[in-house]
Order: sequence, then C-alpha cells, then structure tokens
Amino acid sequence: MPSLRLAAIAAALVAAAATAGARAAPALSSDDRALVSQAASYLDGFGELKGRFLQTDPRGQTTGGVLYLKRPGYARFVYDPPSNVLVVADGHTVSITDPRLRTFDRYPLGATPLALILAKHVRLDRGVEVISVSHDAEGFTLTARDAAHPHAGQVTLAFTDHPLRLAAWTMVDAQGRTTRIRLTALEATSGLPASLFVAPTYYDTRPNVPPPPQ
Repeated sequence: MPSLRLAAIAAALVAAAATAGARAAPALSSDDRALVSQAASYLDGFGELKGRFLQTDPRGQTTGGVLYLKRPGYARFVYDPPSNVLVVADGHTVSITDPRLRTFDRYPLGATPLALILAKHVRLDRGVEVISVSHDAEGFTLTARDAAHPHAGQVTLAFTDHPLRLAAWTMVDAQGRTTRIRLTALEATSGLPASLFVAPTYYDTRPNVPPPPQ
C-alpha cells in the first residue's frame, strides 16, 4: 500500500500506513487467533452502516463528519465545515475533494485502508498479516499489514466487546505521523441510495476554476 501525498485531513483515508521497518510477526496465541476470527466475521457480516466519525490528524487537529459504508466497495465520508472535504469510494476508486485547496484526486480503492473493510469477503488470514493483538477495558485491537509488502505499512483496528463493533482505526505514515479515525453513533442501515457513492466531477467540485487543458 503506497504512501500518497494528500492534505492532512484526507490522508487518514487514503494514505497507507507505513513503518520504518518491518519485523517478523510474533506468533499469536489461540485466544488472539479467536479474536482475529471474530473481527473478520464481523467485518464480513455487515452490509450497510451509517454514523459519525471523529478524526485526529498528525498535527493533533480534530475534524468530525458523517460516514456511510456499503459493502462491497462503497463509502462516503462528509467532513464538517469548515473542512468540507468529501471522500467517496465508488467500488473501484477513492475520490477526494477538498474545496478549500481546490483539489480533486482519485486513487485505486485497493491502495487504501478502506479496501480491508469494504472487501467483498474480508479475510485476515490471506494476503493480510496480523502482527499483534492487544486487549483493553473496552475491547481489543489488532494490527495488520500487507503480507506481500511488510515494509509498506500497518493499520490498527479497534473493536468493542459488548457489542462487537468496529470502533476506530489508526494509521502511521512513512514519516511516523499518526492519524486516527474514531467511529461514533455507528448503526446498521439499509437502502442507502446509489447516488451517495457517486463522486463529484472536476467541474462540480471546482466551479470557479477553469477546466484543465485537453
């Protein structure tokens, strides 16, 4: 998962986590493997979700917003003003619109951490290497990386126990900068319209900027 140059706010959703070096993963205990299995089953089991998120970027600045997830492959993150960043996964690509910077970028969905959550079949034992599992008062966390590219990064997913649900994810970029997304008021839903997952076009997102030369 390559690192991507993005605005700090949008980086949490498309910058692949990277570490300075990749160490051999320690063997997981049977209890840890059971938790990994539970997490995979949970992620593989949801269809549509909606809720709010709170993001803390590498500078310590916090931004909230609304999110919609629809498996496989679809997501929409709408950041609160004054940010107004919009991130849309349409099943193939992730589009990031930043009105303040007047930028519009697209990246393959598979090159982003969203691919793990939005996969048609979530597998944490194939292509993904779980390198650690930890426990806390609220639940557990697991840290995973691309098995084929262990130096390319890692993502930590946090789950609550009762009920089992995804509560947050944390990424560290190649420069050691940490970005965290905490999910709040997350609930199952149905019937999310397809229009939610259609990214704006260049012309929609930059009405005051002339189109690029052909």
